Amino acid sequence: MMHIRMLNRLCAAIVLMFAIAGGAAAADRPKEGVEADASTRQVAITSSFTGTEILVFGTVENSVQPSPEAGTYDIIIVVEGMPGPVVVREKSRVAGIWINTSSLMFASVPSYYAIASTRPIDEIADKALLDANQIGFDHVRMAHARDADVDAATVRSFKDALIRLKEAQGVYVRRDFGVTFIGRSLFRATISLPPNVPVGPLTARVYLFKEGKLLGQYQSRVMLQREGIERFIHNFAISQPLAYGLVTVLLAAAAGLTAAFAFRKPA
Repeated sequence: MMHIRMLNRLCAAIVLMFAIAGGAAAADRPKEGVEADASTRQVAITSSFTGTEILVFGTVENSVQPSPEAGTYDIIIVVEGMPGPVVVREKSRVAGIWINTSSLMFASVPSYYAIASTRPIDEIADKALLDANQIGFDHVRMAHARDADVDAATVRSFKDALIRLKEAQGVYVRRDFGVTFIGRSLFRATISLPPNVPVGPLTARVYLFKEGKLLGQYQSRVMLQREGIERFIHNFAISQPLAYGLVTVLLAAAAGLTAAFAFRKPA
């Protein structure tokens, strides 16, 4: 009996030693993180701009993923434009005519929002974590104006309608399997910018997840700015609005007179 007890104690000591060694090894293991960037930091918007694509790529530091297909990590990439106020109007049929019957103003709405991920985001992390980082259409904070006395259901209905309109315009984009690993640690995703993308800075955020936990994130900036005649006209209209209005009226009048003389009927 004494030998059995001694053997049990010896086994327990060995197990404890392995546990301590494993914990020490885990503590000494380098922390996983993410580094990323965009293929370009500046996009020129000209009169011939028909849309473009930017490549967001990066690497998982200290990756323990055995192969690209292992699925050890999840990546979510969010490219977001500058927020601003938006008014959403609801049409109803009154006496056979569709008219605006109600509206709701949102104080802050991203002008552009694209999200790409290795798989659907709801399978990557829970709602609380997505809400905290504003990842996904349903988790972006779109606060309505404080003076609007509406209930939560109405706000949700208008928000859903706003997202549908933005998706139809092509400025809200979602790709559930848009991020791919091309190695144990390397990943990439292509983000499309439509011709009507709002001009201004875009913020690209990259999130690294493992087993539902956020391990790290990285952020970079992409600038969309007007170039050429587009930039000249825009700056002129902003800096000299009165002169811009007068020049516009004169050009329209001159074009009208030119067309009248060019296409007049002979007497």
